[in-house]
Amino acid sequence: MKNLQEATERICELKGSLVALDALLPALLETLAPNDHAALARSFEAHAEAARTVMLNTTMSDHVMAAFERDVARTRAVLASIAPSALTTDPRLAVEAVLLTTTHIRTYNGTHLSTGASGFFFRRDERLFLVSNRHVFIDEPSGHTPDRIEIELHTDARDLTRYATFSIPLYGNGLALWRQAADTAGPVDVAVIELQANRLPAGTVLEAFDPSHLANEEEDVAIGDTLMVIGFPLGFHDTVHHLAVARSASIASAYGVRFQQQGYFLTDARTHRGSSGAPVLRRRRRTRGASSSLSPWQLLGVHSTRMDMRTRDLLEDESLGLNCAWYADVLMTLTHPG
Repeated sequence: MKNLQEATERICELKGSLVALDALLPALLETLAPNDHAALARSFEAHAEAARTVMLNTTMSDHVMAAFERDVARTRAVLASIAPSALTTDPRLAVEAVLLTTTHIRTYNGTHLSTGASGFFFRRDERLFLVSNRHVFIDEPSGHTPDRIEIELHTDARDLTRYATFSIPLYGNGLALWRQAADTAGPVDVAVIELQANRLPAGTVLEAFDPSHLANEEEDVAIGDTLMVIGFPLGFHDTVHHLAVARSASIASAYGVRFQQQGYFLTDARTHRGSSGAPVLRRRRRTRGASSSLSPWQLLGVHSTRMDMRTRDLLEDESLGLNCAWYADVLMTLTHPG
């Protein structure tokens, strides 16, 4: 009994020490200059990601991973809570609105982090959807079967460093909560899941495409046109302001024609893992509204996978550098009421 009592007392002492350290951390951070604070936040995100990578490739219990993710989130929240406010205007005016359409997706099995991907928001009437690839939600050949995803949402209209992580279950009562589609060639690698606006974090700041962004507005779309793919390649992004990055691309196959009878066209772009589910956009030549709005953008497709040849000599031949982008008009089917 004496040993048990001593162990209990020691655990209580450790808890008290941790609480004291939690109180010390924000006090120290408040003494930092704004530039030092930003540098610390970036360094913390980089080291946390490095630690996460090591842990995912090491035999470790889910409890350890859950504790790690919980403490990372808590430290991130402390950093964000005392961050100097760099923005004094609505980010939807200070930042191009198109950057607020896209979010980083992490997939989980319970507390186990599986993969990272990209997604974007699409609004139809009063309903809001998260769009990504079907293989982000489930990929039978690789055994990828997450049960939930997490996305990042900005929560302050004047400070992009403030955000919340929002967890979305992929199943309810044993049934998939996302919607998927198929055509004459088989499954379409695009899926949507509806978001309940009243369940989003308080103060959520986002932008969403809608059916008007699918129309070409009497402009010709042709092979060679310049495109933009906004996403999170290899998970890379602005970890301070939680914004995606853009890669330049161009249309590489006959637009409007189903390449190899599949529901996608090809793009020529340098892409990486983590870009799956990113919107493929074209800036309209006749723009309406300010550059900070979404009106100049036409949503052409949803980036999926890289296209390559099985016969390519890995030593002699470079990768084709081509990618599949599923035609975005499938969203009208996926978001149809009923």
